[in-house]
Amino acid sequence: MITNESRFPAGTFAPAPKRASPVRMLLAQGRVESLLFLRHGEQQLLNLFIPLVGLIALARFDLVPGDGDRSLAVTFPFIMAVASMSSGFTGQAISLAFDRRYGALKRTGASGVPAWTIVFGKVIAVLAVTVVQIVILGGTALLLGWSTSVAGALLGILTLLIGVAAFTALGLLMGGTLSSELVLALANLIWVVLTGIAAWAVFSPEVNADGALSIIPSVALAQGISNAFAGDLPWLQLGILLVWLAIAGFAANRWFSFTAGR
Repeated sequence: MITNESRFPAGTFAPAPKRASPVRMLLAQGRVESLLFLRHGEQQLLNLFIPLVGLIALARFDLVPGDGDRSLAVTFPFIMAVASMSSGFTGQAISLAFDRRYGALKRTGASGVPAWTIVFGKVIAVLAVTVVQIVILGGTALLLGWSTSVAGALLGILTLLIGVAAFTALGLLMGGTLSSELVLALANLIWVVLTGIAAWAVFSPEVNADGALSIIPSVALAQGISNAFAGDLPWLQLGILLVWLAIAGFAANRWFSFTAGR
């Protein structure tokens, strides 16, 4: 019989393999997910190139009554909202659905990595892309003549991060529950619809005079960022985005599957 006394004492063998700490696992998973996300050509087209071209093009058109600075003050928040939808919702939904289809998530989970590490690793990847978007798109907007106060910039970044979290939760919900074929079709369609409605509400303010369209997350994010950059705390828009985050987060946690959808 093997007793506790006959076991090898700790430190007898070296190295002594063991499971990494939760922080190290999360950082490692986040690094891998970020590199995969940033190296993907299609993701860069959707997350950076299209918003950048859209920002430069829209800044040259007189879409908003008033001078060019006013037009850019409306255009830039709209472009940031579109970029956030691209990275947080469309990009994550499609990549997650195909990871499930090809068994990548199942194999990662079999390696001993907890499910929450995989999910939060993808969130870190979205945040990494968001930082790149802020630097590139924000720098371009400054070069084009856009300006804001320090308080406005901080409020805008806060609103943007909450919006990114809400759209990431929606992306995880879709990508973690539906089949890859369905996600590929729906994610792009929903992105186009949300972008179109946000553009309609932003560039034709009279259609949202009563605020009814603000319940749509893309509209709430675009208007929230615009109000924040102007120095106003967008209570209504932040509340709407937080509600979307709570609902999508609860649903994703409840029905998320690491295997391919049927």
